[in-house]
Amino acid sequence: MRILYQDKQIAVVEKPAGLAVQGGEGVRTALPEILSARLGQAVFPVHRLDKDTAGILVVALSKSAAALYSEYFREKRIQKGYHALCLHCPEAASGIFRRPLEKKNGPSAGTMQDAVTHFTVEKASPDGAFSLLALRIETGRMHQIRRHLADAGFPIAADDKYGDFRRNREIRRVYGIRRLQLAATSLALPVFSGTEERIQRLTCPLPQHMQDAAAAVFPAGDRLPDG
Repeated sequence: MRILYQDKQIAVVEKPAGLAVQGGEGVRTALPEILSARLGQAVFPVHRLDKDTAGILVVALSKSAAALYSEYFREKRIQKGYHALCLHCPEAASGIFRRPLEKKNGPSAGTMQDAVTHFTVEKASPDGAFSLLALRIETGRMHQIRRHLADAGFPIAADDKYGDFRRNREIRRVYGIRRLQLAATSLALPVFSGTEERIQRLTCPLPQHMQDAAAAVFPAGDRLPDG
């Protein structure tokens, strides 16, 4: 697990796919345990990434920093970017999904919440069967990107919850694509140098399983995002 940035308040890491951010039923080891052992101190995740989603994750190094950065997320002062390999391709080169999403749990479960996802098509297969989308979210609803893309007709490849199950079986057989094709690939957040605040921008490349999938479905020689 690569550390992309660290100061006295936070560490920003590149989470591998398959590693849970929180413990729970069926979770043998979660990211905080691994990172805490590596850093020699307690760590506190301040936002979520699904277990099967790879990419950039922020953890706080104290409870006070966790409270501060949780507030930054609520105030939308932290910008997160993603990439997804999707089935089918939007006709527009870029656009916005604004469909409200139903809250899944908690006291207000069942209520509808505003949700906004921006997309840009970075790559498309000649037959339109696959596309690589760059995504940015204004809101942080549960499984927002996965749900918005599925609802719009562009489900993420190998999404076993919201995806096209028949096509998932097909691409597993034909291309060997088994893991969810979604990664958090960029982040911009406030950090402090002494008492001065500045914006730290971080990127990471697509995880290897997404690079392999893209190489399988796009023409040879197409360039992937560097990160």
